[in-house]
Amino acid sequence: MRTPEPLGRADLPAEVESVLLARRYVRDLLDRIDHKQTDDALLLVSELFTNAVRHSDSGRHPDGRVSVAVASHNGTLHIDVIDAGSTGQAPRICPDVDPDSGGGRGLWLVQELSTAWGWYETPTGRVVWFQLAET
Repeated sequence: MRTPEPLGRADLPAEVESVLLARRYVRDLLDRIDHKQTDDALLLVSELFTNAVRHSDSGRHPDGRVSVAVASHNGTLHIDVIDAGSTGQAPRICPDVDPDSGGGRGLWLVQELSTAWGWYETPTGRVVWFQLAET
């Protein structure tokens, strides 16, 4: 994906209650461009934001923050979830995912539903990203 058009970025408190705010923010952005994969994007944002709150240093500090950045290029969405990272822990898909379980499926869902995904470290934390091509 070349030169994505930034649609917006939200910086939210690293609290479970902020998952709804992140979803609402992304939904409002995607409603403006009428993207066909909005439901999948909202599910994956929920999963990644929840993971950031539960497993990163952002969620371990009372003033922790998690950001969601949304961009688009030729119908492909690129969404970043940015947190403070976690020393000694890297994002990984659980090897024995039970699709019917209530937990441990976040990155599995990202892998299954996205066109592409990945993560990388930054000087201030970690970015977990995914892309969804419009079908």
